Amino acid sequence: MTPGGNARAATPARRHPEPAFAMRWFGPNDPVSLAELRQVPGLRSIVTALDDVQIDQPWTRPAIEKRAAALASYGFDWVVAESVPVPDAIKLGTPERDDAVACFASSIEALGQAGVNVVCYNFMPVFDWYRTAFHADVGDGSTAMRFRQADFDALDFGAGAPALAAWARGYDAVAFEQLTQAYRDLGERGLRENLTAFLHDVVPIAARAGVRLAIHPDDPPWPILGLPRIVKDRADLVRVLEASDDPANGLTFCTGALGARRGADLAGMAGDLVDRIHFVHARNLRFASEHDFIETAHLRGEGDLDLPAVMHALLDGGFDGPIRPDHGRTLWGEERIPGYGLFDRAIGLGYLQGLTHGRRSSG
Repeated sequence: MTPGGNARAATPARRHPEPAFAMRWFGPNDPVSLAELRQVPGLRSIVTALDDVQIDQPWTRPAIEKRAAALASYGFDWVVAESVPVPDAIKLGTPERDDAVACFASSIEALGQAGVNVVCYNFMPVFDWYRTAFHADVGDGSTAMRFRQADFDALDFGAGAPALAAWARGYDAVAFEQLTQAYRDLGERGLRENLTAFLHDVVPIAARAGVRLAIHPDDPPWPILGLPRIVKDRADLVRVLEASDDPANGLTFCTGALGARRGADLAGMAGDLVDRIHFVHARNLRFASEHDFIETAHLRGEGDLDLPAVMHALLDGGFDGPIRPDHGRTLWGEERIPGYGLFDRAIGLGYLQGLTHGRRSSG
């Protein structure tokens, strides 16, 4: 695969493997229990993180194996460590940067030793991701998360930014202003240089540990608050892959993040980059305008993204990695983490399984 190359041939060799269908679990405090997840048909894999570990501390093998054992007691494998933190010191290149890189590398090594072989991380400044509403009316009685640029522009961050479902940390007014200004001063070029330096340091360590790194795209994939964005479209994905051509350096292909850029050729990107896609987030969304979207059911026609085309491109290219339904609606009165309820994600998982089984039987 050449990241910057042309699209694959119209009639690729059809291997149609079976991905590892997974769902995200936020640990013992998640309102969705492992006992409930166990009842989801075809679900054998879990994506999770050690959220109780401080950001400046490494994940240890005993802690990882304890979490893996808890999953195994319900018949689950831990297939992806999602949201292994990349501290601001690394992204900004502050004097604490090298210690933070060593901490990240130690977590990667421990995960590899424990048999967790995919790590999802991001290089987004300040916010991991952002929505302006977490329970917007979809129109059928369910609610979902929404981003509306006009609503974001009207927000007052004069008192800082509280911790929300989109990110675990909150900031007081002084810390928020200092941090956002530091990223504005760094700019897109500086942030990209720091990502390249980070990859040069950690990709060889990940490769030796048998771990594949999978960077998550920016969400939303355009600048907010003047903060730089460097993983927002196809060109940025190619730059990330070219920064280190080791197969351990790869992508989390998030249809919702990349698809929020209206008109993005998701199926084309998936087909061209499939050899370096290590993890997939599948979700759908519907646009009201250019920078105004609401997340919807996964099915074709419910939103503006063509998940069947993306799945076909991945399967035709031989993708057999972990894939999970992302950001479902809140249904039937459940009280869960916004975007991470049980019911709509289970429906979405069944849809992804159906797309896969249909493609395999047709080829």
